[in-house]
Amino acid sequence: MEILALGVQADEKPLIEAAFGAPHGVRCLDVFLTEDTAPIAAGYEIISTSVNADLGNRVLQTLAAGGTQMIAQRSTGFNNIDLQVAERLGMTVARVSYYSPYSVAEFAWTLGMAVNRRIVRASNRTRDFDFRLDGLMGRDMRGRTAGVLGTGKIGEAFARIAHGFGMRLLGWDVAPNPECVALGMEYTDKERLLAESDLVSLHVPLLPATQHLIDATALRTMKDDAILVNSSRGGLVDTQALVTELRAGRFTGVGLDVYEAEAGLFFLDKSLEAVPDDVLARLVTFPNVVVTSHQAYYTVDAVTQIVDTTAQNVLDYLAGRRTGNVLVPAPPSS
Repeated sequence: MEILALGVQADEKPLIEAAFGAPHGVRCLDVFLTEDTAPIAAGYEIISTSVNADLGNRVLQTLAAGGTQMIAQRSTGFNNIDLQVAERLGMTVARVSYYSPYSVAEFAWTLGMAVNRRIVRASNRTRDFDFRLDGLMGRDMRGRTAGVLGTGKIGEAFARIAHGFGMRLLGWDVAPNPECVALGMEYTDKERLLAESDLVSLHVPLLPATQHLIDATALRTMKDDAILVNSSRGGLVDTQALVTELRAGRFTGVGLDVYEAEAGLFFLDKSLEAVPDDVLARLVTFPNVVVTSHQAYYTVDAVTQIVDTTAQNVLDYLAGRRTGNVLVPAPPSS
């Protein structure tokens, strides 16, 4: 049985082909799943999708009409999938519930330090043989406060790095992580964490309760010279409100690996097009902002785990096994 994998990056392709291999073939396409591309999946019982796939009602209807019965998403997040529709259509949907938390945690710190030490600006200057230091002054992290919103596996890994820097740790989550408590993290409410933290990093899933977790009020609560990092999901931040605060001259730096309207933009080459997203266009002009294209997970270690787990999800489906990676029927809201 041939499996169709959509939204495959060039670096991913050999890993996917090796993971699926015999006895199942795999057809890898770099196009992303949308309403326009969904008909491509006709005749494929099993497809594998990327995190930016559109798996809303209309796409799922098209897939089901074409014979697709199983969707194996190559990501942990699943906010792009209408699970209720998938269940109604009798489709099995599986995700990757775990992969290397260090890939994302380390990248979050890469973003944080890049804006703190003005790495992008410095690199651009030296390419023009401008070796001045004006405007490049950063701050030591030692002795400052890191606020971690979401202290699961990734948040814990982020906190361990912060602990290594010698930072004070504040955490916010539905329940304390004992490993973080052992590092000296103090759990508190969101408002106090935002008010006292020099660097705030987001590591919570995107749910209705966390949509725009960092809204205009939250942004105004933060220190004027704070650093904000989001390597989780774009919808956690009200980007328009963030632009408003940046225009007022606030924040030492902002590092974003995700954007709430990234679908149809991230992972694609738009360099020769006029991007109609005015908010994103304004955001990337700020000298204290670094935006990357949802690449925090993108290490050989993490992607190998993701692909291998996706292949196992397919094998489990074919064998009639139900594992913790299966999302349908939809899990209860948390």
